[in-house]
Amino acid sequence: MLTSEQLKAVRKIHIRTSHLVNDVFAGQYQSAFKGHGMEFAEVRQYFPGDDVRTIDWNVTARTGIPHVKRFSEERELTVMLLVDASASTQFGSVSQLKSAMAAEMAALFAFSAITNNDKVGLVMFSNEVELSLPPKKGLRHVLRVIREVLSFQSRQRGTHITAALEHLSRVSKRRAVVFLISDWLDPHAAVALTIANRRHDVIAIVLDDPRELSLPNIGLIELQDAETGERELVDTGDRRVREEFARRAAAARDDRARMLRRAHADTITVRTDQPYVDALLRFFRMREQRQ
Repeated sequence: MLTSEQLKAVRKIHIRTSHLVNDVFAGQYQSAFKGHGMEFAEVRQYFPGDDVRTIDWNVTARTGIPHVKRFSEERELTVMLLVDASASTQFGSVSQLKSAMAAEMAALFAFSAITNNDKVGLVMFSNEVELSLPPKKGLRHVLRVIREVLSFQSRQRGTHITAALEHLSRVSKRRAVVFLISDWLDPHAAVALTIANRRHDVIAIVLDDPRELSLPNIGLIELQDAETGERELVDTGDRRVREEFARRAAAARDDRARMLRRAHADTITVRTDQPYVDALLRFFRMREQRQ
């Protein structure tokens, strides 16, 4: 049962993402993601200029008049949303938590999908897969997806992306467009991501926060690892401490980028202190040009 605050949040996201889908991303999603194959449409009479390889010889022999087969692109897609619910996503130092940004982006992808008559499924994961909704169509189903993402309370604290991708391979036999939304604090996901991306079209949505990239000079503070609970006292007034923190953060980002490149996964990096719309528009345009 959702609280009144959660219901308000669902309505707010519904209004905002519907506006973005209709006014900002109109046509972008469909251009970026094509169907996976061709399906038979009709048989019609042959006209000069038609490809002779499409002649339907059975109908031609039966009628005595040349006929050709016509095909259309199989437009319908299955979109799977894999959303990280680990403790580290409950962090945000600016205007919103990473989990809130993940929920809004998941809603945007879901509404884009149903606008194009595609199916949408959801997997919520932490150390393990904690929730799985099979792909369906329709506004009611998408609103349920949004409610689940917004109200979900994880039982675990860690991140195990491999478990989510292995679950995907078991439940989704058909090729899918997969939006994997996470801060990607799992250095062991490379193999599973590579395997999943061979079968599916995996797009990595990377959630970053500016305070995970550098420390401000505010004196002595206590930092806690959200996933392990480990605490450490840090003197941010020491320039060498700030530089070492920034160096380690940059090295971790570089390792993450290399992992995603090796897996040939398209990547969209968003930050809690910046609008995500521009990053998505750049991604959709890149995909459209590549198509």
